[in-house]
Amino acid sequence: MRETGVREAFRRFWPLTRGDRKWLAVIVTCVVVAALAETASILLFAELTDNALQAGSLAAFWGPAGAWLGVAVLGAFVGYLGNSLATWTAERFVLRLRANVFGHVQDLPPHFFQQHRQGDLVERLTGDVEAIEQMVVSGVVGTVSAAFSAVFYACAAFYLRWDLALATFVLAPLFLLAARRFSGRIREASRDERVADGAITSVVEEALGNVVLTQAYNRRADEERRLDREARAWMRASVRGARLSEMYEQFVEVVETLCVLAVVGIGVWEISAGRMTLGQLLAFAAFVGYLYPPIRSLGQLGLTLTAATAGAQRLGEILDARPSVTDPERPVPAWPVHGRLAFHGVSFRYPNTPRDSLREVTLAASPGELVIITGPSGAGKSTLSKLLTRFYDPTTGTITLDGVPLPDLPLDFLRENIALLPQQTLILNGTIRENIACGRPGATDADIEHAARSAAAHDFITALPDAYDTPLAPGTAALSGGQLKRLTIARAILRAAPVLVLDEPTAGLDSVAARQIIQPLRHLMTGRTTLLITHDLSLAPDADRILVVDGGRVVETGTHAQLMTHGGTYARLAGPSPAAVTGTDDTLVLRL
Repeated sequence: MRETGVREAFRRFWPLTRGDRKWLAVIVTCVVVAALAETASILLFAELTDNALQAGSLAAFWGPAGAWLGVAVLGAFVGYLGNSLATWTAERFVLRLRANVFGHVQDLPPHFFQQHRQGDLVERLTGDVEAIEQMVVSGVVGTVSAAFSAVFYACAAFYLRWDLALATFVLAPLFLLAARRFSGRIREASRDERVADGAITSVVEEALGNVVLTQAYNRRADEERRLDREARAWMRASVRGARLSEMYEQFVEVVETLCVLAVVGIGVWEISAGRMTLGQLLAFAAFVGYLYPPIRSLGQLGLTLTAATAGAQRLGEILDARPSVTDPERPVPAWPVHGRLAFHGVSFRYPNTPRDSLREVTLAASPGELVIITGPSGAGKSTLSKLLTRFYDPTTGTITLDGVPLPDLPLDFLRENIALLPQQTLILNGTIRENIACGRPGATDADIEHAARSAAAHDFITALPDAYDTPLAPGTAALSGGQLKRLTIARAILRAAPVLVLDEPTAGLDSVAARQIIQPLRHLMTGRTTLLITHDLSLAPDADRILVVDGGRVVETGTHAQLMTHGGTYARLAGPSPAAVTGTDDTLVLRL
């Protein structure tokens, strides 16, 4: 894995500050004014010491005191303004960066999410995004603040006694040398800590999602060991990083003490020789005391930026992943889609797999047909629906909709005209009404209720205390699996697209409920092209045509009666009765 440097990471994410750079300029101005105010306060303190305190003159007190108070008020105002703007700008950057990464993630193909643990991706969208902000926004503001403060304090010290200033600044480079010495080790520890953070999140998420399996198979101890292993890895990385940072802090603390003692010692000698006043010594000591923290901050910022490169590298892995499909440069204008589908010699191989999932598949379907495509598990049937919805494009061959190749269509337009009901029952956080309505944003309550009735869901919905306003969440136990499946069917019915892709809509339903679903779907299918993926071969007699897929190829075509008499693959899958294969083999039904 290639290391990401600070400059490379900064150059990559700095463009996201566009639109806020004027505010960054205001923040920098506030920082400069605050540093000038602090410098002026120290000089006024020296004047008070020499002219008022040592002389015991009250008259000499009021002028410098009033000026000091005015400078303090000014410094407080610009400090508040600058810090408030810095926080607001930083959070805007985080918001923008997270939206940018999240939007990119949603365009990535399914295999990307199979290769990355979900908890780790969550950590990248949270902790790693915050680390980038520390580099690009807070890091810039902190660097500018420390640099200007150091310059102003150094100039003031030179103004008071240039020779003494030169003597005390000799040790300043030690801070930067120490920071460089520690940076590599801190970056490594930070990267390990972030990886461990993602692993912990993944283990917790997986354990909660599989709690039934954990309890049923007495895996509690195993899950605790998994969490303990990842937590210990995080602890080791966190402790190592903390030790390195603390070692750096203590080192520079000793260097600072040496510098201050040198100033005081030389100052005592200068005062005894009459070459320096007490006020000058105190002011000089204050400038040196104020000077070294900004220099130390510059070194610490270097360590922070170095640690942030670990987050930049992890986010870069996401942003460098390319979507498998994109919108065409010159899309075909929209038209009223009829739903004619055709696969022309389509072959497809998933990324990083050794063999094709589909090979030379050719078929055509018009609205009004009912075609079943069945075959053994792993034959490539579900891949057809992924290609049709353009999760992927064929390796070779072409898929057309109303004669237009799918890559020539905008993705939004294509998917608006395809209602997909995946095999997994997907429930959103929200009410039943909102879960159904997401099939067609803007649908009326009457439309939602009609879709629920068509999916045989209205009766059990209205029996609930809150009816359509009943809250749901992923993994909810408020409804049965069959009831949740009917809600997702209602969602697909509401979409009323010219092409329907239904993957196992009767899974989890008994035969009576399944028939209640099929009849509304037959009415909905009129004039539309529908892909229906199901294990339930009892639906096969309703088909106008059946295609049998085996080894990624279409090996048989015909009606249920014709294929049963051939004694081929379909007859073997169907067996003596449809129930014999239920739950054993996948079936894709195209009702077209």
